[in-house]
Amino acid sequence: MTLPDTISGLLGIEGLAGTIIGSFIGAALIGTIMLANAALAGPWAKRKITAAFTDRISVNKFGPGGIGIIIPDSVRLLSKELIVPEGVDRPAWDIAPIVMVFSALLGFAVIPMGSGIHLADPPVGLIFAFAVASIASVSLVMAGYSSNNKYSFLGGLRAVAQNLAYEIPLILTGLSVVLFAGSLQMSEIVAAQQETLVLGPVGIPAWFGLVNPFAFVLFMIANVAEVGRNPFDIPEAPTEIVAGFQTEYSSVYFVLLYLGEFVHIFLGGALIATIFLGGPAAPIGALSVIPGFIWFLVKIWGVFFFTQWLRSAVPRVRIDQLIEIGWKGMLVLSIANLFLTAIIVGVLPS
Repeated sequence: MTLPDTISGLLGIEGLAGTIIGSFIGAALIGTIMLANAALAGPWAKRKITAAFTDRISVNKFGPGGIGIIIPDSVRLLSKELIVPEGVDRPAWDIAPIVMVFSALLGFAVIPMGSGIHLADPPVGLIFAFAVASIASVSLVMAGYSSNNKYSFLGGLRAVAQNLAYEIPLILTGLSVVLFAGSLQMSEIVAAQQETLVLGPVGIPAWFGLVNPFAFVLFMIANVAEVGRNPFDIPEAPTEIVAGFQTEYSSVYFVLLYLGEFVHIFLGGALIATIFLGGPAAPIGALSVIPGFIWFLVKIWGVFFFTQWLRSAVPRVRIDQLIEIGWKGMLVLSIANLFLTAIIVGVLPS
């Protein structure tokens, strides 16, 4: 049963009206939870993690561990003047930040986050998640070319080149999981990982990240490139193109772009958790007493911590190196992984 069905049942509303009302309420709940996580990650967790890696003191004065900094930071950013540069393509310039956030939030519609916490479960759920996440590329291009700024334009061009180079390996690696699961439906992919693999005296969960660690590593690398984190933060490289596609944005528009980046990181973490780490399943049966939704959040925050470690530890690659890694490395390896997985599944169908 999906979340809208549960909500409409609790409200006692049946039929089409119950589906619509339940869907709106469920979408609002999931969207609020993801936006709250992104708001926690951006102003606070990002600073604390980076400070820990670089041996510095981060925010620590306002609230426990400095977590209260979220409130003044939000007020400060939202209260700034919205400056509109001369010569911008106003419709595209206005729409780009909204598209950035919307594309990320829409992807969570098909992610199973726990028992009954699932907005929709279409038969092509994985393809839907990839498709809506890729809409972010459009927003980056819109923000870049509409800003009437050569550095923003370069950032938009870099975003296109990067997404083309890494989105294909990302999808091909995801399809290798589909061969194992035999379905594009997210719930079926999670269900296929519920078994236990017995390796001698040890039993481990049959998560696809453990069954096919090569695909897991490829997907992680491609995902880091898709969300634009180090060493692949080329579209907004501050030492080369100021801030790239978001150079001319301020106030609430900058907040939307900034928030959209972190929501996309969590969407990438949600996809990794779903197709490689068992979704909301606990790592061992003894820990199943903890709700699946908590395990799901732990996994996506683990991916976020990984991206922040890369940000602090790995230097940025050049644009030519970025393209070469994508087309000559990731694409070849992802195709090889897909063929190898097809052979294994064909030879060992059980």
